[in-house]
Amino acid sequence: MSKFIINGRQPLGGQIKVGGAKNLALKIIPASLLSDQPIIIDNLPDIEDIKRSLEIIKSLGGLVDRQTDQCRIQTKNLATTIIPAELANKLRASIMFVGPILARMGQVSFPHPGGCVIGAGTRPIDLFLEGFRSFGAQIEFADGYYHLAAKQLSGANYFFTTISVTGTEALMMTAVLAAGQTVLENCAMEPEIVALADYLNSQGADISGAGTSTIIVNGVQSIGGGAFTVMPDRIETGTFALLAAASRCELLITDCFPDHISVLLNIFRKQGVNFERGDNWLKMLPSKNITAYSIKTHEYPGFPTDLQSPYTVLMTQAQGSSIVHETIYDRRLLFTDMLTQMGANIIMCDPHRVVINGPTPLHGRKLTSPDLRAGMAMVMAALIAEGKTEIDNIYQIERGYQQIAERLRAIGADIERVE
Repeated sequence: MSKFIINGRQPLGGQIKVGGAKNLALKIIPASLLSDQPIIIDNLPDIEDIKRSLEIIKSLGGLVDRQTDQCRIQTKNLATTIIPAELANKLRASIMFVGPILARMGQVSFPHPGGCVIGAGTRPIDLFLEGFRSFGAQIEFADGYYHLAAKQLSGANYFFTTISVTGTEALMMTAVLAAGQTVLENCAMEPEIVALADYLNSQGADISGAGTSTIIVNGVQSIGGGAFTVMPDRIETGTFALLAAASRCELLITDCFPDHISVLLNIFRKQGVNFERGDNWLKMLPSKNITAYSIKTHEYPGFPTDLQSPYTVLMTQAQGSSIVHETIYDRRLLFTDMLTQMGANIIMCDPHRVVINGPTPLHGRKLTSPDLRAGMAMVMAALIAEGKTEIDNIYQIERGYQQIAERLRAIGADIERVE
């Protein structure tokens, strides 16, 4: 098993480029199944989750030609409609393949999707199944697989009882080839949803309202393939910004959209974190005193749950007490026990809330990455800690951050990836 060895307290600074958005790339790959024409995807991040997604395409009989950050996918002649368990078990986003296969082929079989520890086997897919059933799909479960079938999906009215990004994207894609009109209400409003809808519309779909709480899709018989460029990753942008703030360094973050992290930048202003910004860059400046500030995670445009972990690390270095309230995932605050082992003063009130008292010096420890975002937070904590930190299970980190050790070394970090 690979691990990171990090010697902390090294002066950081310079320039770092943001990669393509993981949470968009993982949706555009399944979207390729809606058309029998090829799609060319640019700015595709080279991360483990993307590799698993492309393996699913290949397992279905699709053709994949990847060249660095560009990929050509052709799914004209599919050999099967079964998503294999050995791939689905590693990837929560495997659920995103279900709707496009069902809509185009009339049937699909898949196991319960896996992923990182906050989701493996525990995050239900009832919302997805309810949505597919509303389109007219028949659903059975046998031999560890869900089996869905429908000769022709029909448009539906569906209200999300829980706001869900992946749910919104999955049903929006499914509705593209369903007969008639679909109305989706209480939808998520993330920028990735808007980008996905814009692409589908450019290829012949009829989607309106993406980016609002109500999305209307008028079904069409077919759509094209074409070209798509993955937007910058807003979570990576925010993570690098939080690292710069916690390490009090000057860092230029390029190829990003600061507008997509407006909530974090507004909090920075309240805390006394110094920065400058343009349309596609963000320059973090050293800040002497950072004031503690409480946050509650919320769907976009609120504070992203995927930035909660690195923000919690920043709060260990801030002046005063803050409360971090996680409202999206029950188990996402459990990683704070490792920060406590490093010297942080954190009190867990309940599974959803912690109180952080700062600032406190952190010290290197032997740690294990529990999930993707907490794992990156552990890297961030190690970089500002005194001494050496070893982080195991870095597969979880590399699921979402491309060549992170090399990129951090380029801005001064003492980090080594070892087997």
